[in-house]
Amino acid sequence: MSRRNLLLYNLLHHLQRSARRAASHPCMEKLARFGYAAKGVVYFVVGLLAAQVSLTTGGEIINTTGALVTIVKQPFGKFLLILIAMGLAGYVLWRIVQTVFDPDHSNEKMNAKQIVRRIGYGFSAIAYSGLALSAVELITDSEDINGSAIQDWTTRFMAYPFGRWLVGLAGLVMIAVGISYLYQAYKASFQCHFKRYQMSRTEWQWAKILGQFGLAARGIVFGMIGLFLVLAALHSNARAARGLGGVLTMLERQLFGAWMLGTVAFGLIAYSIYCLIEARYRRVTQP
Repeated sequence: MSRRNLLLYNLLHHLQRSARRAASHPCMEKLARFGYAAKGVVYFVVGLLAAQVSLTTGGEIINTTGALVTIVKQPFGKFLLILIAMGLAGYVLWRIVQTVFDPDHSNEKMNAKQIVRRIGYGFSAIAYSGLALSAVELITDSEDINGSAIQDWTTRFMAYPFGRWLVGLAGLVMIAVGISYLYQAYKASFQCHFKRYQMSRTEWQWAKILGQFGLAARGIVFGMIGLFLVLAALHSNARAARGLGGVLTMLERQLFGAWMLGTVAFGLIAYSIYCLIEARYRRVTQP
């Protein structure tokens, strides 16, 4: 091995050790749990307002950024949003740890399934870092809050060579993630991540019910977002892309739209409570 390659190897080895040391810090578990709780609050607001629309009792259809706007308008809203921004930042850090180390599956050999899982964690880290940034912008009274970010990003990607292919690929990945959520909901495989010995029988049963309902709703939403991205790529039309709010609006406009919207909305509420259960009882395995 040449001197240059040896120096590079030592540098990478040092960086890996430093990253593992940081990821293993006791604070990381607290940040991860705080992150799951913040994520749950955001989805609760989205689901609650969408459920009110489906029941014709008010409300409005919003995305996760819209949920932050709703929160900041409440009494002590900025204080609440500061907590949520901190929680989302913690969740992003945890997703980065999962992307780099995948501690929940550290005993497995690297294979295609693990690579896809880590890519999913990476995309999640990017998405929630954007949401955390939106929270910071709201806290600082920024006017540059965009409610149709997915269309803007789609437009930007399509401006590049092979951009349509990238958008289409992103759509296929989203569809695959949606199918994965539906499969997890069906098999209730998410239960292996809970500290069963700390939970009562009732808590365990409700965690399963809420997790299955919530992940199924999330799977439907992700699948539809992916489908719209694929359509946007096929037709070279970024405006065809839809995010969470766009998907919920589309459901409302269909035949039996109130029922469809209500089912998904209550599913998102279930998912939000499931996130809070994760914040309390999830195994946060550190590398």
